[in-house]
Amino acid sequence: MENEHVYLQVRDELRMNVNQQPHMATPYGQPQPGYQGYPQPGYGGDHVPSGYPAQYAPYNGPGSAYQQGPPQGYSPYASFPSKTLATNLVSDLSSSSPLDLGTRGPPTSGAPPVSGAQNYSQFGQGENQNGPPPMGAPPQRPPVSQPYTPGAVNLPGPQHPYGQRFGAPPVSMQHMTNQMASMQVGSTAPSPAGPGYAPPSVSQAAVSAPYTPAAPPTFPPASTASSQPLPTEALAQAPPHSYYGALPPVQQPFQNAVPTFSSAGPTQPQAPPPVSPQSFPQAPPISQPPFSTAQVHPGPTQSYRGPLPSTQSSFPRPPHPTSQPSAFPAGPPPTSIPSQLPGVMQPQPPVSQPSPYHSGPPTTSTGFPPQVGAPPRPSFPGMQGPPMASQGPPMASQGPPMASQGPPMAQANHILPTQPGMPPGPINASLSGPPPQPGMQGYPPQQNGAFGQVRGPQPGYTGPYPGQPNYGAPPAAPASAPAAPKRLDPDSIPSPIQVIEDDKANKGSEPFTTGVRGQAPPLVTTKFQVKDQGNASPRYIRCTAYNMPCNSDMAKQSQVPLAAVIKPLAPLPPDETPPYLVDHGESGPIRCNRCKAYLCPYMQFSEGGRRFQCGFCNCVTEVPPNYFQHLDHTGKRVDCYDRPELSMGSYDFMTTVDYCKNNKFPQPPAFIFLIDVSYNAVKNGTVGIVCQELKTLLDYLPRENPDVESNIRVGFVTYNKVLHFYNVKASLAQPQMMVVSDVADMFVPLLDGFLVSVSESRVVIESLLDQIPEMFADTRETETVFGPVIQAGLEALKAADCAGKLFVFHSSLPIAEAPGKLKNREDKKLVGTDKEKTLFQPQVSFYNTLAKECVAQGCCVDLFLFPNQYVDVATLGVVPTSTGGSIYKYTYFQAPSDQERFLNDLRRDVQKQVGFDAVMRVRTSTGIRATDFFGAFYMSNTTDVELAGLDCDKTVTVEFRHDDKLSEETGALMQCAVLYTSCSGQRRLRIHNMAVNCCSQLADLYRNCETDTIINFFAKYAYRSVLSSPTKNVRDSLVNQCAQILACYRKNCASPSSAGQLILPECMKLLPVYLNCVLKSDVLQPGADVSLDDRAYLRQLVSTMDVAESHVFFYPHLLPLQKLDVESMALPMAVRDSEERLSRGGVYLLENGLNIFLWVGVSAQQELLQNIFGTPAFSQIDPNMTSLPALDNPFSKRLREIIESVRAQRSRYMKLMVVKQEDKLELIFKHFLVEDKSNSGGASYVDFLCHMHKEIRQLLS
Repeated sequence: MENEHVYLQVRDELRMNVNQQPHMATPYGQPQPGYQGYPQPGYGGDHVPSGYPAQYAPYNGPGSAYQQGPPQGYSPYASFPSKTLATNLVSDLSSSSPLDLGTRGPPTSGAPPVSGAQNYSQFGQGENQNGPPPMGAPPQRPPVSQPYTPGAVNLPGPQHPYGQRFGAPPVSMQHMTNQMASMQVGSTAPSPAGPGYAPPSVSQAAVSAPYTPAAPPTFPPASTASSQPLPTEALAQAPPHSYYGALPPVQQPFQNAVPTFSSAGPTQPQAPPPVSPQSFPQAPPISQPPFSTAQVHPGPTQSYRGPLPSTQSSFPRPPHPTSQPSAFPAGPPPTSIPSQLPGVMQPQPPVSQPSPYHSGPPTTSTGFPPQVGAPPRPSFPGMQGPPMASQGPPMASQGPPMASQGPPMAQANHILPTQPGMPPGPINASLSGPPPQPGMQGYPPQQNGAFGQVRGPQPGYTGPYPGQPNYGAPPAAPASAPAAPKRLDPDSIPSPIQVIEDDKANKGSEPFTTGVRGQAPPLVTTKFQVKDQGNASPRYIRCTAYNMPCNSDMAKQSQVPLAAVIKPLAPLPPDETPPYLVDHGESGPIRCNRCKAYLCPYMQFSEGGRRFQCGFCNCVTEVPPNYFQHLDHTGKRVDCYDRPELSMGSYDFMTTVDYCKNNKFPQPPAFIFLIDVSYNAVKNGTVGIVCQELKTLLDYLPRENPDVESNIRVGFVTYNKVLHFYNVKASLAQPQMMVVSDVADMFVPLLDGFLVSVSESRVVIESLLDQIPEMFADTRETETVFGPVIQAGLEALKAADCAGKLFVFHSSLPIAEAPGKLKNREDKKLVGTDKEKTLFQPQVSFYNTLAKECVAQGCCVDLFLFPNQYVDVATLGVVPTSTGGSIYKYTYFQAPSDQERFLNDLRRDVQKQVGFDAVMRVRTSTGIRATDFFGAFYMSNTTDVELAGLDCDKTVTVEFRHDDKLSEETGALMQCAVLYTSCSGQRRLRIHNMAVNCCSQLADLYRNCETDTIINFFAKYAYRSVLSSPTKNVRDSLVNQCAQILACYRKNCASPSSAGQLILPECMKLLPVYLNCVLKSDVLQPGADVSLDDRAYLRQLVSTMDVAESHVFFYPHLLPLQKLDVESMALPMAVRDSEERLSRGGVYLLENGLNIFLWVGVSAQQELLQNIFGTPAFSQIDPNMTSLPALDNPFSKRLREIIESVRAQRSRYMKLMVVKQEDKLELIFKHFLVEDKSNSGGASYVDFLCHMHKEIRQLLS
């Protein structure tokens, strides 16, 4: 514990803050006419009162969001109510420049820090009079010739000498190694990649003792003749799964291999010190780069008793049936927050410092790296005998030093000479005697640094992985018995929890400014404030890579997907200002003459302000006379920071009639409620619940201004085999029903009185809603229609000549004779076959045609399903997913337990911000183009994304490919324009601009990716692929692409190392665990009890998820409540999603965006149970409860606050399920522990990591 405190103290004292911004100065400039935006309060501004913000108040010039450094542009950060109505997005049907970006690949993390404040004077005429342009040059990067920071992961398998091809190690390198498989993990926290990149969160104290380089040691040649083969490791004994292939053959260890070397220095790795002569068994010679030696000083020693080794499990066998209650709609795995195993002794941090100019992204490695000065590795061709692995335990260089006469045993990939004057790293004191065996004293736990080094104890280990010579291990006793089987230690592999916590610590305290091109934002799990300075907020756009390859060959080689996840109407937190509304008058928004891009910060003005050059196509366009403004001596308009469209990344334009259908302004939209009144719907209570709720919900229809009533009109229809329309005109004393029984030729029987204003017809509407449940209380009609219901709503909107939304409440398979009639085609025998894809395809083409008609009219459909059996969601969901709508599914609906969830979903769906009749287009700069789109929309051509409705929860994912070369100087630009009708009937454009860097080196690409966004893209790509390919092929394709991404990094960016090491780039070290969650999800690998409807529902649900939702959906958030501090507002650190992390005496909260589970251990403390449930006895807890009792104690109040806070963060209300340990419902809960092996045959995290390593080796061999 003492060492732990030392480490934490050093870490906290040396942590650097990123993106610090100077304080805001007073505003400058004069009000400009012609704007209708929000007033701009400064940092100390008052919060906007009431529940809604003053959305579009007149624009009165800049606010106080200006500073003496780089101007903040239009970034007032005063609070505004969270219920803000987002303005509608802009897009048009005009011609646009082509777009395309590259092939798929993984994400990255970490952003370069924003440059410090620059001199600025409001009145001076210096070069920085107006501050740096919002789209300045990319941050300075280190020379691309500098190497990456590789790590290593020892995994089973034969060694291939491909490490040799890398040649001699580079001169300057930062090393980091993590040893897997019951080995120690030693890592050096990598340093920042140079100016413009985030510094490490943990700096390590340097040792002051100098050293002098020495000549490299020489070792006698090894001979295989004298080596004695040892029994094989048990790592690969189990038969492999047929899908993943066999594990590599097991190799035998060398004996008595004791090389010496030193740990990595602050700037460059240190060289190994001279050692006394050692004798080594002979082995086939193999070339190895020379290394220098240096004098180093011994460090302290520390040891601990590690856990006993456990048996290595083989890679998963074919899937087995899962027994899950069919009533539960299973979903893909969940998300979690960083944490470490409690109670683990923390060693002292390494004393070497990372290089401040490290050029490559830090790499995470988990394994046993090759050791310097050891006998040469055997070469496979012509090998005279099987290679053998030493029995000596590996040692970690960056963890606490061991008592040995040599330096630490686990080094970075290469030991290189350090820079003159740099202190050496820690070394080990003498170590005598045989290595620790199972049950003996092991090695100390390793620190988990800021860059993902794993914390936690490592079990004692008697040798390396198969095929891994044990270079650098202590002398081993002759082996006379087989070594104990080993498995990878979960604590030694990258932890999602630790990565999340590190990002929160590094990036959660400072605002994220968007003025630096190509800057990766904080993770979606980190709370942060955004300051718009020329690029769109990451709440609107997140990219898979913020350094884009300069050419298609590089993109194809890396296989990193080049995509952006765009959420045009994303809600903002109260401390961020919504986009401003800009009005350019009767002439409309100013655009480029050629590519039709809208005016943005990337346009360069010339000729004194009379012309501007487009940043997308380089075309020069005349500036309209009424928009002319002079330029300052830097070439910027003097009113640049007074105009949102010239200084901000996101803003809205008012449009003219030219942007409207048929050249006339649209009517206010309408909401139509279509209620199933068949026997099933009446019996389960949904009819009465819907009618009762609508009486109050209609007062909360979306509106632009909270002080003005909503312009949205409403209408009502009920149906079973026939349709009932209702006249609720205000002049009527009672509502009138009109029945349409000819469902084959649907029409609306009345025009006047069907769509009405709520305020005018309130009395008649309430009377109707009271009568509907009574009228159909005794119905015996079980058959329903569905296609004619959508047609009825569509025809009503056509007759009213407006856009709108249909809210359909449906309960059963539409088997009545009518257009769109369906049959029960559920056949689980097709699951896993080549015909499985037909189960995800619509049963009939009728609904595809109907969806196209709905989009043309701007008719969005939201579907609420209450099925008790198969309803063919794959077919019924075609219209909602094609029109930008949503699907809500409540299987086996029961009012007492499901009513709260349904009503909360309905309330949010009705009230949330939405745009209608939307068209989105993504323009890019020359060299790339948008080629593929994912989401809930319809496309009639290759460029325009058409959405009948676009709400604040919907995302559109865009993939880019190259069509020409890109320039590192100019970078790559993209502009998303969404044209839509607001809920007040205004036609508007929303613009989002994004600029990213371009790179000619793979090292720069891998440094600046975002894994969460890559996984979001992979999931959407895979879930769409199941429509045309068997799920097994889809899974294989994902694994192959992930392996290619990591193999390309290993081959081109990492240092030479043993084939037994898995080397992961720092920003992608969680790619395997997250990808495994996607592969094991119910859509791609379902359990036996997962229904076909659930799989279709989840497939359509994921297609519109943003990055935050997909993250928690695939890797759930697991909180240990027994560690909850009621006095603090902070949540306890989450734990990893594995059963091993659960304590029988604990209570845990798990959420995945769709459900909340409260897991109670059988040995939970009575006081804890009393505070939560009001009973001290575990046996008295009611597992059927869906809400916690409101007890009068601090713990109960805090827990209920946490649950409500988590629910508020998600787009859907999450039902609470109480799961008692060893109860039948625990099987459902364990389904979301995604790091474990799944009952459907999905691999555990450890097994999948081994499999990925095997795939990578095959690609490199």
